[in-house]
Amino acid sequence: MTNRGSTVEPLSIRVSAGSGRGPTTLAAFDAALRSAGVADHNLIRLSSIIPAGAVVERCSPQEQLRGQFGDILYCVYSAAFATEWDEEAWSGIGWSRDSGGRGLFVEHSGQAEEHVRTLIASSLSDMSNGRGGRFSLEDMVLSSAQCEGSPVCSVVVATYQTAGWGRND
Repeated sequence: MTNRGSTVEPLSIRVSAGSGRGPTTLAAFDAALRSAGVADHNLIRLSSIIPAGAVVERCSPQEQLRGQFGDILYCVYSAAFATEWDEEAWSGIGWSRDSGGRGLFVEHSGQAEEHVRTLIASSLSDMSNGRGGRFSLEDMVLSSAQCEGSPVCSVVVATYQTAGWGRND
C-alpha cells in the first residue's frame, strides 16, 4: 500500500565482480568477496528471478549494497576456483528480460572465458524458450583469476538487498 504523493523506488540489483587468492580455496573465496565488495555479509543465494520493474546495474565494489557486519545479503552469485599452476577460474552472471521488465539471471563458472559466455547464453536461451521465448539477453558480467601457485577464486555477485537479524543494535 502506498501513500498519496509517495513514490516507491524500484528494486536496484547491483552486479559487481572480484577475484582473490589465498593459501586455501576458502581464503581465496573470501578475498574474492572482499574484492567484489560483499565480504562482510552472510550470503543467501537466490534462484535467479528478476522481479518486474527491477533495475539491474553494473557497479564497482565500492557501490555495492552495504549493511552491518554479519547482516544477510540476498544475492545471485557465481564462483570459480583454480588450484593448479596457470589454470584459470572464470565466473559469470548473465541476464535477460521480457517486454514487461521481468527477468532471469544465470550464473556459470569454468576454466575458459568463451566456455562461460557460451554456457550463460545457452542457459538463458533455454530458460526463455521454456517461458514462451519472451526473454532477450540483456548483459553479462564475467570475472577471472589465474593460479600462479596459490589457490584463486573469481566471483560475480548480483545483490538484491540486505537485512538484519531482527535484533536491536
